Amino acid sequence: MADIEKTAPTKERPSSASSDVQVHPVDSAEFNASGHSDQLPRQYGLLAICATALTIDNAWVVLGGSFVVAIANGGPPGVLYELLVACAYYFVVGACIAELASSIPSAGGVYHWASVTPGPRYGRVVGFYAGHLGWWGWMFGLASIVYIPANVIIQMYAVYHPDFAQQPWHIYLTYVLVTWFCVAVVVWGNRFMPMLQTFGLFVVCIGGPVTIIVLAAMPKTHASHSFVWTDFQNVTGWSNGGAFLAGVLNGAFTIGTPDSVTHMAEELPHPRKDMPKAIFAQLGLGCITAFCFAVALMYSITDLDAVVKSPGAFPLAIVYQQATNSRGATFGLLFIILLSILNCSIGITISVSRNLWALARDQATPFPHWLGQCNERLGCPIQATVVNGILVTAFGAIALGSKVAFNDLAGSFIILTTTSYLLFIAPNLLSGRKHVPVGPFNMGPVFGPIVNGLAVALILLFNVAFCLPFALPVTADLMNYNSVILVGLTLVTTLWWFFGARGRYQGPSIPKLDEKGRVVGEK
Repeated sequence: MADIEKTAPTKERPSSASSDVQVHPVDSAEFNASGHSDQLPRQYGLLAICATALTIDNAWVVLGGSFVVAIANGGPPGVLYELLVACAYYFVVGACIAELASSIPSAGGVYHWASVTPGPRYGRVVGFYAGHLGWWGWMFGLASIVYIPANVIIQMYAVYHPDFAQQPWHIYLTYVLVTWFCVAVVVWGNRFMPMLQTFGLFVVCIGGPVTIIVLAAMPKTHASHSFVWTDFQNVTGWSNGGAFLAGVLNGAFTIGTPDSVTHMAEELPHPRKDMPKAIFAQLGLGCITAFCFAVALMYSITDLDAVVKSPGAFPLAIVYQQATNSRGATFGLLFIILLSILNCSIGITISVSRNLWALARDQATPFPHWLGQCNERLGCPIQATVVNGILVTAFGAIALGSKVAFNDLAGSFIILTTTSYLLFIAPNLLSGRKHVPVGPFNMGPVFGPIVNGLAVALILLFNVAFCLPFALPVTADLMNYNSVILVGLTLVTTLWWFFGARGRYQGPSIPKLDEKGRVVGEK
Protein backbone atom coordinates (compact mmCIF):
# COMPACT_ATOMS: atom_id res chain seq x y z
CA MET A 1 0.00 0.00 0.00
CA ALA A 2 3.02 2.26 0.15
CA ASP A 3 2.45 3.38 -3.41
CA ILE A 4 -1.12 4.46 -2.86
CA GLU A 5 -1.30 5.58 0.75
CA LYS A 6 0.67 8.64 1.70
CA THR A 7 1.02 10.59 4.87
CA ALA A 8 0.00 14.19 4.89
CA PRO A 9 2.38 15.83 2.44
CA THR A 10 4.95 18.34 3.47
CA LYS A 11 3.94 21.92 2.93
CA GLU A 12 5.60 22.63 -0.36
CA ARG A 13 6.71 26.13 -1.16
CA PRO A 14 7.65 27.65 -4.47
CA SER A 15 11.35 27.92 -5.04
CA SER A 16 12.90 31.38 -4.83
CA ALA A 17 16.15 30.42 -6.54
CA SER A 18 15.11 32.08 -9.75
CA SER A 19 14.60 35.79 -10.06
CA ASP A 20 11.19 35.04 -11.58
CA VAL A 21 8.48 34.40 -8.99
CA GLN A 22 6.92 30.99 -9.51
CA VAL A 23 3.15 31.12 -9.75
CA HIS A 24 0.92 28.05 -9.45
CA PRO A 25 -2.79 28.10 -10.27
CA VAL A 26 -4.81 27.32 -7.16
CA ASP A 27 -7.22 25.24 -9.22
CA SER A 28 -4.49 22.99 -10.63
CA ALA A 29 -3.50 19.57 -9.30
CA GLU A 30 0.01 20.88 -8.55
CA PHE A 31 -0.62 23.22 -5.64
CA ASN A 32 -3.76 24.48 -3.95
CA ALA A 33 -4.88 27.14 -1.50
CA SER A 34 -4.55 24.80 1.49
CA GLY A 35 -0.77 24.79 1.03
CA HIS A 36 -0.82 21.08 0.12
CA SER A 37 -0.57 19.27 -3.19
CA ASP A 38 -3.77 17.61 -4.37
CA GLN A 39 -4.47 14.03 -3.24
CA LEU A 40 -8.15 13.82 -4.12
CA PRO A 41 -9.46 13.77 -7.71
CA ARG A 42 -11.12 17.00 -8.86
CA GLN A 43 -14.18 15.19 -10.16
CA TYR A 44 -17.06 17.47 -9.10
CA GLY A 45 -18.46 19.89 -11.64
CA LEU A 46 -20.85 22.72 -10.79
CA LEU A 47 -23.96 20.52 -11.05
CA ALA A 48 -22.43 17.75 -8.96
CA ILE A 49 -21.25 20.08 -6.17
CA CYS A 50 -24.62 21.87 -6.09
CA ALA A 51 -26.30 18.45 -5.95
CA THR A 52 -24.04 17.45 -3.05
CA ALA A 53 -24.80 20.67 -1.19
CA LEU A 54 -28.55 20.19 -1.63
CA THR A 55 -28.58 16.52 -0.66
CA ILE A 56 -26.47 17.22 2.43
CA ASP A 57 -28.88 19.95 3.49
CA ASN A 58 -32.03 18.02 2.47
CA ALA A 59 -34.01 20.63 4.33
CA TRP A 60 -37.57 19.42 3.73
CA VAL A 61 -36.71 15.89 4.87
CA VAL A 62 -34.86 17.07 7.97
CA LEU A 63 -37.79 19.32 8.88
CA GLY A 64 -40.15 16.35 8.56
CA GLY A 65 -37.96 14.37 10.91
CA SER A 66 -37.83 17.02 13.62
CA PHE A 67 -40.92 19.26 13.37
CA VAL A 68 -42.62 17.65 16.38
CA VAL A 69 -39.82 19.04 18.59
CA ALA A 70 -40.80 22.60 17.62
CA ILE A 71 -44.58 22.17 18.04
CA ALA A 72 -44.33 23.18 21.72
CA ASN A 73 -42.76 26.51 20.70
CA GLY A 74 -45.81 27.93 18.97
CA GLY A 75 -47.64 25.06 17.28
CA PRO A 76 -47.84 25.02 13.46
CA PRO A 77 -47.42 28.82 13.12
CA GLY A 78 -44.31 28.58 15.24
CA VAL A 79 -42.83 25.89 13.00
CA LEU A 80 -43.43 28.02 9.87
CA TYR A 81 -42.33 31.43 11.11
CA GLU A 82 -39.37 30.09 13.06
CA LEU A 83 -38.20 28.36 9.88
CA LEU A 84 -38.37 31.65 7.94
CA VAL A 85 -36.33 33.42 10.63
CA ALA A 86 -33.75 30.62 10.55
CA CYS A 87 -33.52 30.89 6.76
CA ALA A 88 -32.84 34.64 6.96
CA TYR A 89 -30.26 34.02 9.70
CA TYR A 90 -28.39 31.44 7.64
CA PHE A 91 -28.44 33.52 4.48
CA VAL A 92 -26.45 36.15 6.38
CA VAL A 93 -24.02 33.56 7.76
CA GLY A 94 -23.92 31.77 4.40
CA ALA A 95 -22.82 34.96 2.64
CA CYS A 96 -19.82 35.19 4.99
CA ILE A 97 -18.96 31.54 4.33
CA ALA A 98 -19.36 31.90 0.55
CA GLU A 99 -17.02 34.89 0.53
CA LEU A 100 -14.25 32.99 2.29
CA ALA A 101 -14.86 29.83 0.24
CA SER A 102 -14.37 31.95 -2.87
CA SER A 103 -11.23 33.53 -1.45
CA ILE A 104 -9.50 30.49 0.10
CA PRO A 105 -10.89 27.17 -1.20
CA SER A 106 -9.52 24.55 1.20
CA ALA A 107 -10.73 21.22 2.56
CA GLY A 108 -10.16 22.71 6.00
CA GLY A 109 -12.99 25.18 5.38
CA VAL A 110 -13.86 27.10 8.54
CA TYR A 111 -10.73 25.83 10.27
CA HIS A 112 -8.50 27.26 7.57
CA TRP A 113 -10.30 30.61 7.44
CA ALA A 114 -10.18 31.01 11.23
CA SER A 115 -6.41 30.55 10.92
CA VAL A 116 -6.19 33.38 8.37
CA THR A 117 -8.63 36.10 9.44
CA PRO A 118 -7.10 36.91 12.88
CA GLY A 119 -3.69 37.48 11.32
CA PRO A 120 -0.42 35.62 12.03
CA ARG A 121 -0.30 36.44 15.74
CA TYR A 122 -3.58 34.78 16.78
CA GLY A 123 -4.50 32.68 13.74
CA ARG A 124 -2.79 29.51 14.90
CA VAL A 125 -4.73 29.10 18.13
CA VAL A 126 -8.06 30.52 16.86
CA GLY A 127 -7.99 28.16 13.88
CA PHE A 128 -7.23 25.22 16.16
CA TYR A 129 -10.33 25.84 18.28
CA ALA A 130 -12.53 26.56 15.26
CA GLY A 131 -11.42 23.34 13.60
CA HIS A 132 -12.09 21.14 16.59
CA LEU A 133 -15.42 22.67 17.60
CA GLY A 134 -16.64 22.59 14.00
CA TRP A 135 -15.64 18.97 13.57
CA TRP A 136 -17.36 17.91 16.80
CA GLY A 137 -20.47 19.77 15.70
CA TRP A 138 -20.56 17.99 12.36
CA MET A 139 -19.98 14.63 14.04
CA PHE A 140 -23.04 15.18 16.23
CA GLY A 141 -24.92 16.42 13.17
CA LEU A 142 -24.04 13.23 11.28
CA ALA A 143 -25.24 11.12 14.21
CA SER A 144 -28.56 12.97 14.30
CA ILE A 145 -29.06 12.67 10.53
CA VAL A 146 -28.27 8.94 10.45
CA TYR A 147 -30.91 8.50 13.14
CA ILE A 148 -33.58 9.66 10.65
CA PRO A 149 -33.21 6.84 8.05
CA ALA A 150 -32.95 4.35 10.91
CA ASN A 151 -36.29 5.59 12.23
CA VAL A 152 -37.82 5.66 8.75
CA ILE A 153 -36.85 2.04 8.06
CA ILE A 154 -38.43 0.91 11.33
CA GLN A 155 -41.57 2.91 10.62
CA MET A 156 -41.85 1.51 7.08
CA TYR A 157 -41.88 -1.96 8.59
CA ALA A 158 -44.45 -0.89 11.19
CA VAL A 159 -46.83 0.43 8.49
CA TYR A 160 -47.65 -3.15 7.46
CA HIS A 161 -47.15 -4.67 10.91
CA PRO A 162 -49.45 -2.69 13.25
CA ASP A 163 -48.78 -5.10 16.13
CA PHE A 164 -45.04 -4.50 15.97
CA ALA A 165 -43.69 -3.49 19.39
CA GLN A 166 -40.81 -1.13 18.76
CA GLN A 167 -37.80 -1.44 21.07
CA PRO A 168 -34.82 0.94 21.38
CA TRP A 169 -32.42 -1.75 20.20
CA HIS A 170 -34.34 -2.07 16.93
CA ILE A 171 -33.55 1.54 16.08
CA TYR A 172 -29.94 1.31 17.25
CA LEU A 173 -29.23 -1.83 15.22
CA THR A 174 -30.67 -0.15 12.12
CA TYR A 175 -28.71 3.01 12.96
CA VAL A 176 -25.45 1.02 13.04
CA LEU A 177 -26.23 -0.66 9.72
CA VAL A 178 -26.99 2.70 8.07
CA THR A 179 -23.81 4.24 9.51
CA TRP A 180 -21.53 1.55 8.12
CA PHE A 181 -23.41 1.41 4.83
CA CYS A 182 -22.56 5.10 4.39
CA VAL A 183 -18.92 4.52 5.39
CA ALA A 184 -18.60 1.64 2.91
CA VAL A 185 -20.11 3.67 0.07
CA VAL A 186 -17.79 6.62 0.76
CA VAL A 187 -14.66 4.42 0.98
CA TRP A 188 -15.29 2.15 -1.99
CA GLY A 189 -17.49 4.26 -4.23
CA ASN A 190 -15.81 7.66 -4.36
CA ARG A 191 -15.68 7.73 -8.16
CA PHE A 192 -19.45 7.29 -8.25
CA MET A 193 -20.14 10.08 -5.77
CA PRO A 194 -20.88 12.88 -8.29
CA MET A 195 -23.40 10.63 -10.04
CA LEU A 196 -24.93 9.48 -6.75
CA GLN A 197 -25.28 13.04 -5.45
CA THR A 198 -26.84 14.13 -8.75
CA PHE A 199 -29.39 11.35 -8.25
CA GLY A 200 -29.92 12.74 -4.75
CA LEU A 201 -30.66 16.13 -6.31
CA PHE A 202 -33.28 14.46 -8.50
CA VAL A 203 -34.91 12.92 -5.42
CA VAL A 204 -34.92 16.28 -3.62
CA CYS A 205 -36.34 18.17 -6.60
CA ILE A 206 -38.89 15.52 -7.62
CA GLY A 207 -39.66 13.75 -4.34
CA GLY A 208 -40.35 16.99 -2.49
CA PRO A 209 -42.97 18.35 -4.94
CA VAL A 210 -44.57 14.89 -5.29
CA THR A 211 -44.93 14.68 -1.51
CA ILE A 212 -46.36 18.20 -1.32
CA ILE A 213 -48.91 17.42 -4.06
CA VAL A 214 -49.99 14.21 -2.31
CA LEU A 215 -50.39 16.00 1.02
CA ALA A 216 -52.40 18.75 -0.63
CA ALA A 217 -54.63 16.55 -2.79
CA MET A 218 -55.41 13.37 -0.85
CA PRO A 219 -56.82 14.51 2.54
CA LYS A 220 -60.61 14.57 2.69
CA THR A 221 -60.38 17.43 5.17
CA HIS A 222 -57.61 19.91 5.87
CA ALA A 223 -56.63 21.83 8.96
CA SER A 224 -58.04 25.33 9.27
CA HIS A 225 -56.16 28.41 8.12
CA SER A 226 -56.02 29.70 11.69
CA PHE A 227 -54.53 26.40 12.91
CA VAL A 228 -51.72 26.73 10.35
CA TRP A 229 -51.04 30.47 10.37
CA THR A 230 -52.30 32.24 13.49
CA ASP A 231 -53.04 29.94 16.44
CA PHE A 232 -49.72 30.35 18.25
CA GLN A 233 -49.67 27.59 20.89
CA ASN A 234 -46.94 28.10 23.46
CA VAL A 235 -46.76 25.35 26.11
CA THR A 236 -43.15 25.92 27.18
CA GLY A 237 -43.73 28.22 30.12
CA TRP A 238 -41.60 30.91 28.48
CA SER A 239 -43.06 34.14 27.17
CA ASN A 240 -44.15 33.96 23.54
CA GLY A 241 -41.02 35.85 22.48
CA GLY A 242 -38.71 33.55 24.41
CA ALA A 243 -40.47 30.46 23.12
CA PHE A 244 -40.22 31.75 19.55
CA LEU A 245 -36.48 32.48 19.79
CA ALA A 246 -35.78 29.07 21.31
CA GLY A 247 -37.95 27.43 18.63
CA VAL A 248 -35.80 28.85 15.83
CA LEU A 249 -33.41 26.02 16.75
CA ASN A 250 -35.56 23.56 14.79
CA GLY A 251 -35.44 25.81 11.74
CA ALA A 252 -31.70 26.17 12.19
CA PHE A 253 -31.32 22.39 12.38
CA THR A 254 -33.30 22.20 9.13
CA ILE A 255 -31.24 24.66 7.09
CA GLY A 256 -28.01 25.11 9.06
CA THR A 257 -25.43 23.36 6.87
CA PRO A 258 -23.89 26.18 4.77
CA ASP A 259 -20.28 25.08 5.27
CA SER A 260 -20.85 21.41 4.45
CA VAL A 261 -19.47 21.30 0.91
CA THR A 262 -16.62 23.70 1.62
CA HIS A 263 -14.64 20.68 2.85
CA MET A 264 -14.78 19.34 -0.72
CA ALA A 265 -13.11 22.41 -2.23
CA GLU A 266 -10.06 20.39 -3.26
CA GLU A 267 -12.27 18.11 -5.37
CA LEU A 268 -13.52 20.92 -7.63
CA PRO A 269 -11.70 22.13 -10.75
CA HIS A 270 -12.87 25.72 -10.17
CA PRO A 271 -13.73 26.03 -6.47
CA ARG A 272 -13.36 29.81 -6.17
CA LYS A 273 -16.21 30.39 -8.63
CA ASP A 274 -18.34 27.31 -8.08
CA MET A 275 -18.31 26.94 -4.28
CA PRO A 276 -20.30 30.14 -3.56
CA LYS A 277 -22.87 29.06 -6.16
CA ALA A 278 -23.27 25.72 -4.40
CA ILE A 279 -23.69 27.40 -1.00
CA PHE A 280 -26.38 29.79 -2.21
CA ALA A 281 -28.13 27.06 -4.23
CA GLN A 282 -28.26 24.95 -1.08
CA LEU A 283 -29.70 27.75 1.04
CA GLY A 284 -32.15 28.97 -1.61
CA LEU A 285 -33.65 25.66 -2.66
CA GLY A 286 -33.50 24.33 0.89
CA CYS A 287 -35.53 27.26 2.23
CA ILE A 288 -38.13 27.03 -0.55
CA THR A 289 -38.65 23.27 -0.36
CA ALA A 290 -38.67 23.17 3.45
CA PHE A 291 -41.22 25.99 3.75
CA CYS A 292 -43.55 24.60 1.07
CA PHE A 293 -43.36 21.15 2.60
CA ALA A 294 -44.00 22.57 6.08
CA VAL A 295 -47.14 24.39 4.87
CA ALA A 296 -48.51 21.25 3.19
CA LEU A 297 -47.64 19.22 6.27
CA MET A 298 -49.44 21.53 8.69
CA TYR A 299 -52.59 21.54 6.56
CA SER A 300 -52.52 17.73 6.55
CA ILE A 301 -52.68 17.36 10.33
CA THR A 302 -56.16 16.48 11.59
CA ASP A 303 -55.18 15.21 15.06
CA LEU A 304 -52.15 17.03 16.45
CA ASP A 305 -52.22 15.16 19.77
CA ALA A 306 -51.92 11.82 17.96
CA VAL A 307 -48.86 13.10 16.10
CA VAL A 308 -47.15 14.56 19.16
CA LYS A 309 -47.85 11.50 21.33
CA SER A 310 -47.03 8.95 18.64
CA PRO A 311 -45.25 5.90 20.13
CA GLY A 312 -43.73 5.07 16.75
CA ALA A 313 -40.23 5.68 15.50
CA PHE A 314 -41.17 8.51 13.15
CA PRO A 315 -44.14 10.82 13.96
CA LEU A 316 -44.21 12.11 10.37
CA ALA A 317 -45.66 8.72 9.41
CA ILE A 318 -48.75 9.53 11.51
CA VAL A 319 -49.25 12.73 9.51
CA TYR A 320 -48.93 10.76 6.28
CA GLN A 321 -51.50 8.25 7.52
CA GLN A 322 -53.90 11.03 8.52
CA ALA A 323 -53.47 12.70 5.12
CA THR A 324 -53.70 9.66 2.85
CA ASN A 325 -55.66 7.11 4.91
CA SER A 326 -53.65 4.54 2.97
CA ARG A 327 -50.87 2.20 4.03
CA GLY A 328 -49.51 2.04 0.50
CA ALA A 329 -49.37 5.80 0.11
CA THR A 330 -47.78 6.20 3.56
CA PHE A 331 -45.17 3.58 2.72
CA GLY A 332 -44.45 5.27 -0.63
CA LEU A 333 -43.99 8.70 0.94
CA LEU A 334 -41.70 7.22 3.59
CA PHE A 335 -39.70 5.52 0.83
CA ILE A 336 -39.11 8.92 -0.80
CA ILE A 337 -37.85 10.18 2.57
CA LEU A 338 -35.56 7.15 2.88
CA LEU A 339 -33.97 7.59 -0.56
CA SER A 340 -33.37 11.27 0.08
CA ILE A 341 -32.02 11.00 3.61
CA LEU A 342 -29.67 8.12 2.72
CA ASN A 343 -28.06 10.36 0.10
CA CYS A 344 -27.88 13.09 2.73
CA SER A 345 -26.16 10.74 5.18
CA ILE A 346 -23.61 9.70 2.56
CA GLY A 347 -22.93 13.33 1.65
CA ILE A 348 -22.33 14.32 5.27
CA THR A 349 -20.07 11.29 5.75
CA ILE A 350 -17.96 12.55 2.83
CA SER A 351 -17.81 16.08 4.23
CA VAL A 352 -16.93 15.07 7.79
CA SER A 353 -14.23 12.66 6.63
CA ARG A 354 -12.56 15.45 4.63
CA ASN A 355 -12.85 17.72 7.65
CA LEU A 356 -11.01 15.33 9.99
CA TRP A 357 -8.43 14.53 7.31
CA ALA A 358 -7.70 18.24 6.78
CA LEU A 359 -7.13 18.70 10.52
CA ALA A 360 -4.89 15.64 10.73
CA ARG A 361 -2.62 16.59 7.84
CA ASP A 362 -1.89 19.85 9.69
CA GLN A 363 -0.97 17.96 12.90
CA ALA A 364 -4.09 19.15 14.77
CA THR A 365 -5.34 15.70 15.86
CA PRO A 366 -4.05 12.69 17.75
CA PHE A 367 -2.21 10.22 15.46
CA PRO A 368 -1.92 12.84 12.71
CA HIS A 369 0.31 10.86 10.37
CA TRP A 370 -2.13 7.95 10.39
CA LEU A 371 -5.33 10.01 10.20
CA GLY A 372 -3.74 12.30 7.61
CA GLN A 373 -3.26 9.50 5.11
CA CYS A 374 -5.23 9.44 1.87
CA ASN A 375 -5.71 6.44 -0.40
CA GLU A 376 -5.18 8.07 -3.77
CA ARG A 377 -6.32 5.03 -5.73
CA LEU A 378 -9.73 5.09 -4.04
CA GLY A 379 -9.73 8.87 -3.71
CA CYS A 380 -10.63 8.70 -0.03
CA PRO A 381 -9.02 9.39 3.38
CA ILE A 382 -9.95 5.92 4.63
CA GLN A 383 -8.66 6.20 8.19
CA ALA A 384 -10.51 9.46 8.86
CA THR A 385 -13.71 8.04 7.38
CA VAL A 386 -13.56 4.85 9.48
CA VAL A 387 -12.74 6.72 12.70
CA ASN A 388 -15.76 8.95 12.13
CA GLY A 389 -17.89 5.84 11.62
CA ILE A 390 -16.70 4.38 14.93
CA LEU A 391 -17.50 7.59 16.79
CA VAL A 392 -20.95 7.92 15.22
CA THR A 393 -21.67 4.32 16.22
CA ALA A 394 -20.71 5.17 19.81
CA PHE A 395 -22.84 8.34 19.84
CA GLY A 396 -25.90 6.37 18.74
CA ALA A 397 -25.56 4.06 21.72
CA ILE A 398 -26.30 7.04 23.99
CA ALA A 399 -29.95 6.88 22.88
CA LEU A 400 -30.21 3.38 24.35
CA GLY A 401 -29.68 4.87 27.80
CA SER A 402 -31.25 8.31 27.39
CA LYS A 403 -33.16 9.68 24.41
CA VAL A 404 -32.99 13.13 26.02
CA ALA A 405 -29.18 13.00 26.19
CA PHE A 406 -28.97 11.99 22.52
CA ASN A 407 -31.34 14.79 21.49
CA ASP A 408 -29.19 17.31 23.37
CA LEU A 409 -26.11 15.94 21.64
CA ALA A 410 -27.81 16.27 18.25
CA GLY A 411 -29.04 19.78 19.07
CA SER A 412 -25.52 20.91 19.94
CA PHE A 413 -24.66 20.58 16.23
CA ILE A 414 -26.01 24.10 15.67
CA ILE A 415 -24.26 25.66 18.68
CA LEU A 416 -20.89 24.12 17.86
CA THR A 417 -20.88 24.86 14.12
CA THR A 418 -22.06 28.46 14.49
CA THR A 419 -19.44 29.02 17.22
CA SER A 420 -16.81 27.83 14.75
CA TYR A 421 -18.21 30.29 12.18
CA LEU A 422 -17.95 33.06 14.77
CA LEU A 423 -14.24 32.30 15.15
CA PHE A 424 -13.54 33.32 11.56
CA ILE A 425 -16.24 35.96 10.97
CA ALA A 426 -15.53 38.08 14.09
CA PRO A 427 -11.73 38.25 13.51
CA ASN A 428 -12.36 39.10 9.86
CA LEU A 429 -14.54 42.01 10.97
CA LEU A 430 -12.24 43.19 13.77
CA SER A 431 -9.14 43.09 11.56
CA GLY A 432 -10.78 45.25 8.91
CA ARG A 433 -10.95 42.23 6.55
CA LYS A 434 -7.32 42.91 5.58
CA HIS A 435 -5.94 39.36 5.88
CA VAL A 436 -8.22 37.78 3.28
CA PRO A 437 -7.54 38.01 -0.47
CA VAL A 438 -10.41 39.06 -2.71
CA GLY A 439 -12.16 36.19 -4.47
CA PRO A 440 -14.65 36.14 -7.35
CA PHE A 441 -17.47 36.49 -4.79
CA ASN A 442 -16.72 39.44 -2.55
CA MET A 443 -19.15 41.65 -0.62
CA GLY A 444 -16.93 44.71 -0.85
CA PRO A 445 -15.55 47.22 1.66
CA VAL A 446 -18.97 48.65 2.57
CA PHE A 447 -21.45 45.79 2.41
CA GLY A 448 -18.98 43.17 3.66
CA PRO A 449 -18.42 44.61 7.16
CA ILE A 450 -22.17 45.17 7.56
CA VAL A 451 -22.95 41.54 6.76
CA ASN A 452 -20.07 40.31 8.96
CA GLY A 453 -21.29 42.45 11.88
CA LEU A 454 -24.87 41.27 11.46
CA ALA A 455 -23.71 37.65 11.36
CA VAL A 456 -21.74 38.08 14.60
CA ALA A 457 -24.74 39.67 16.35
CA LEU A 458 -27.14 36.96 15.14
CA ILE A 459 -24.84 34.11 16.14
CA LEU A 460 -24.44 35.53 19.65
CA LEU A 461 -28.19 36.14 20.01
CA PHE A 462 -29.33 32.73 18.82
CA ASN A 463 -26.61 30.76 20.57
CA VAL A 464 -27.83 32.22 23.86
CA ALA A 465 -31.47 31.48 22.93
CA PHE A 466 -30.62 27.92 21.90
CA CYS A 467 -29.12 27.27 25.33
CA LEU A 468 -32.35 28.13 27.19
CA PRO A 469 -34.10 25.24 28.98
CA PHE A 470 -36.76 23.72 26.76
CA ALA A 471 -39.58 24.55 29.17
CA LEU A 472 -40.36 25.94 32.60
CA PRO A 473 -40.23 24.85 35.37
CA VAL A 474 -36.92 23.18 34.64
CA THR A 475 -36.60 19.45 35.26
CA ALA A 476 -33.87 16.98 34.30
CA ASP A 477 -35.79 15.98 31.15
CA LEU A 478 -36.40 19.59 30.14
CA MET A 479 -32.91 20.89 30.81
CA ASN A 480 -30.96 22.08 27.77
CA TYR A 481 -27.37 20.84 27.93
CA ASN A 482 -26.11 22.66 24.83
CA SER A 483 -24.10 25.12 26.92
CA VAL A 484 -22.60 22.26 28.95
CA ILE A 485 -21.58 20.44 25.77
CA LEU A 486 -20.01 23.60 24.33
CA VAL A 487 -18.03 24.29 27.51
CA GLY A 488 -17.06 20.63 27.88
CA LEU A 489 -15.73 20.32 24.34
CA THR A 490 -13.92 23.64 24.63
CA LEU A 491 -12.22 22.24 27.75
CA VAL A 492 -11.34 19.00 25.94
CA THR A 493 -9.87 21.04 23.06
CA THR A 494 -7.91 23.16 25.52
CA LEU A 495 -6.46 20.08 27.21
CA TRP A 496 -5.45 18.65 23.85
CA TRP A 497 -3.86 21.98 22.94
CA PHE A 498 -1.69 22.12 26.06
CA PHE A 499 -0.84 18.45 26.43
CA GLY A 500 -0.68 17.26 22.82
CA ALA A 501 -0.87 19.76 20.01
CA ARG A 502 0.80 22.99 21.10
CA GLY A 503 4.33 21.79 20.51
CA ARG A 504 3.84 20.29 17.06
CA TYR A 505 0.80 22.00 15.57
CA GLN A 506 1.81 24.84 13.25
CA GLY A 507 -1.54 25.55 11.64
CA PRO A 508 -2.39 25.22 7.97
CA SER A 509 0.05 26.44 5.38
CA ILE A 510 -1.16 29.87 4.32
CA PRO A 511 0.35 30.68 0.96
CA LYS A 512 0.17 34.20 -0.37
CA LEU A 513 -2.46 34.52 -3.08
CA ASP A 514 -2.56 37.11 -5.83
CA GLU A 515 -5.73 38.81 -7.05
CA LYS A 516 -6.48 35.85 -9.34
CA GLY A 517 -6.20 33.34 -6.52
CA ARG A 518 -2.81 31.98 -7.50
CA VAL A 519 -0.14 31.01 -4.98
CA VAL A 520 2.80 33.40 -5.04
CA GLY A 521 6.09 33.29 -3.15
CA GLU A 522 6.68 32.17 0.40
CA LYS A 523 4.17 31.51 3.18
